[in-house]
Amino acid sequence: MGDQRFWRADPPDGSTPTYGPLDAIARNKINRQKIATHWSDMTRVAGSLVTNQVRAYDLLRMFARNGRPTPLGQAFAEYGRIDKTLHLLSILDPIDDTYRRQLNKQLTVQESRHRLARKICHGASGQIRKASREGQEDRLAALGLVVNAVTLWNSRYLSAAVDQLRAQSVPVKDEDAARLSPLGHAHVNVLGRYAIASSAPAEGLRQLGEIPDLPDGEGTVEEEGV
Repeated sequence: MGDQRFWRADPPDGSTPTYGPLDAIARNKINRQKIATHWSDMTRVAGSLVTNQVRAYDLLRMFARNGRPTPLGQAFAEYGRIDKTLHLLSILDPIDDTYRRQLNKQLTVQESRHRLARKICHGASGQIRKASREGQEDRLAALGLVVNAVTLWNSRYLSAAVDQLRAQSVPVKDEDAARLSPLGHAHVNVLGRYAIASSAPAEGLRQLGEIPDLPDGEGTVEEEGV
């Protein structure tokens, strides 16, 4: 946080407001005129991106030319500083930590996904060494497919395990079940040969193991994760 810049926007009347203890860190000012000048073009770009009319790669080329940002690129940079400052202030909020908790939850999910992908992509020390962009994209697409398959498999069996626990009158709280993560991989064996016979077992899911009797006072099931 100490290396981050906080940006401020003075009112249109030209006055300089006081932000109290934040004055010391919000010394930088955004250029509101650049945003106002290119606002119509910015909205068109955003619409084209949302509707998939243009690729993000092509937009980046529009925002810079010969290593320097174009006027439209400068306008987007100024607008981004507003959102960045709001983001930093929400993280530093000393009273409400809801936003910070949401970020931590999202980062936990992303890191769990990355750990699963690293375990699956164990060949060549986890490195994608194809020289061509097409070859790299093919490897990444295949990795994403396998990660999604493992996540789906985990989700199906986690749901079946919870249903079996409840069928055996083991109380499982909804808030505990909501924290179960389908990104676990300790049970996944990435070595050996793979045979994919069909998209789903003809007999349904595999037989689940017997649920051991829980000691008194341990009637709920909790799982680390999100």
